Amino acid sequence: MGIPPPTPLGELFAKLIYWLVVNASGFFDFISDTLDAMVSGIYDILIYPPAYVLIAIFAIVAWLLAGKKAAFFVAIGLLLCNFMGKWTIMGGWETLWPFAMKTLALVIVAVIVALVIAIPLGVLSGVNKRAWSIFRPLTDFMQTLPMWVYMIPAVMLFGLGFVPALVATLIFAIPPPLRLTNLGIRGVPKELVEVGQAFGATGRQTLIKIQLPSALPSIMVGINQCVMMALSMVVLAGLIGAGGLGGAIVWGMTRVYIDSAFEGGLAVVLIAIMLDRFFEGFMNRLKRRLRIK
Repeated sequence: MGIPPPTPLGELFAKLIYWLVVNASGFFDFISDTLDAMVSGIYDILIYPPAYVLIAIFAIVAWLLAGKKAAFFVAIGLLLCNFMGKWTIMGGWETLWPFAMKTLALVIVAVIVALVIAIPLGVLSGVNKRAWSIFRPLTDFMQTLPMWVYMIPAVMLFGLGFVPALVATLIFAIPPPLRLTNLGIRGVPKELVEVGQAFGATGRQTLIKIQLPSALPSIMVGINQCVMMALSMVVLAGLIGAGGLGGAIVWGMTRVYIDSAFEGGLAVVLIAIMLDRFFEGFMNRLKRRLRIK
């Protein structure tokens, strides 16, 4: 019994990537320029006002959404991000504030794009079993495939910087909201759907007025997980030249500066908790408005 020949799957995948690099460069340049403009625009907005003004704005938003305790934590956390910093190669000291705002801009763009893709597909898979049979193995593949496997093709297609990091983040961040939206739609009691149909509701009316409001808690959990997944990729973004807090962490790691790496990681945690409080407060307000328990 001889040794079976190796499968050519890896070689075929490599040929596909090389073909895309040669023949579809214009398409990927368009995507790269679009994402670049989105991140740069949001970053310019965040970095334009003085740090203390933006901190006050975020604290007020947290107060309105989640109360005084959340506002106090957001203010203290962002002040720490402004006070912490790292030593540069030239011997100077640089605050982590611009790095934190770059990371926040990256996360905002990644979450917006991920949700625009994930939630409609989650709704589709929730009402269509055939669609879910397609998306289920696809999301399994996206969640379990090691990030470095698709990072190399992303760098080849989009070049170094934050665009391939955004693409990798999307692959990592799309499955949670898609799956949880599908779960919320499928978890709506059949009795509610039957009551709506009995009163003459069309399929679209049933989806908009019954299924989506009932699935909202699950959808909001998916949005929260999407934000956390996006933030978990900031170190990867730093490794391929995207900058932000990931760049500060990588800078400290490669030079064995424990203090710089720790402060960069702490800033990521503070931003993650701040965004979590924002979404939690927004979700609670939305539930109260829609009278959902």
